[in-house]
This record gives sequence, C-alpha cells and structure tokens, in this order.
Amino acid sequence: MFSGRGFNIENLSVNKTLDPSVSRITLQTSGDDSVLDQITKQLEKLISVVKVVDMSEAEHVERELALIKVTADSRTRAEVMNIVNVFRAKIVDVAANECIVEITGNDEKINALLRLLHPIGVKEIARTGKAALFRGDRLLTVALPTGGKGKGKAAKKDQAA
Repeated sequence: MFSGRGFNIENLSVNKTLDPSVSRITLQTSGDDSVLDQITKQLEKLISVVKVVDMSEAEHVERELALIKVTADSRTRAEVMNIVNVFRAKIVDVAANECIVEITGNDEKINALLRLLHPIGVKEIARTGKAALFRGDRLLTVALPTGGKGKGKAAKKDQAA
C-alpha cells in the first residue's frame, strides 16, 4: 500500500498485544496534512485494520532500541566505554576489535550517540522501530466484534519536524 502510492515509512514496529488476536503496528511516516489524511484513509480501508490512531495528537512516550557494532580495539576501547556510559547505554558483546552497544531512547539520543561513535568506526546498526504508549490513563485498545477473527492493527503516524 505504501510503496504503490509513493508514501514512505520512516519507522515500523509490530508486535502482539494483550489480546492475542490483535497485533499492534506502530509506524512513522511524514508528509503534509493531506498526505497524512490520505494514509489514514487508506489504512482504514484495509479489512484487517481495527483502528488507526495518530499518536502525535496527544502526549505519549516513544522509545526505540538500537544495537551498534563499533570498532573497539586496544586504542579505542576506553573511549567507546566512556561515550557509552555518558548515554547510559550498555556494551552487550566484546570481541578483539569491536563491541556491540545497546541503547534505548528517542531519536535524538540514539542519533547523538551515533554521531560520537562514527569517527571511531561504526560497522553496523540494527534499530527496532519505535514503540509508543499514550501518557496517563489513555489506552489504545479495541473492542473486537464477538466472533471476530483475524488480526487487527493500530498505527501511529507522525509528522516530521
């Protein structure tokens, strides 16, 4: 649906919910209001979509996990460890010439860490996509019709700043 209409997915995360018959998709895309409205309308037309919610309309918490393989030989290992500690990240694997760093946070935090690690030597990056929840007592839940089968989806869309 996205590529066929020229929409770009910037971030995507999928997982099961408390209801095993419903999956939650959190996606981030960008565009002006008309593009975002069109994306919402297209998603709502899909049979398996239960609910589409724009999480940017209310206060919410969003986080992403990143694993970063970085050069960490005898010359750079101490510098990498210092940078990792400043960001409250963790080194989760160490080899002779590299290590893997795990960081959880928002885009700004992850990108700031990457900017500092790139001059040392970032070899590989894997990012999970964002997970997001509304703040306070607001929930993103759906009531499925009785006898309802199939997987539903909830989507997050967000405008790029």
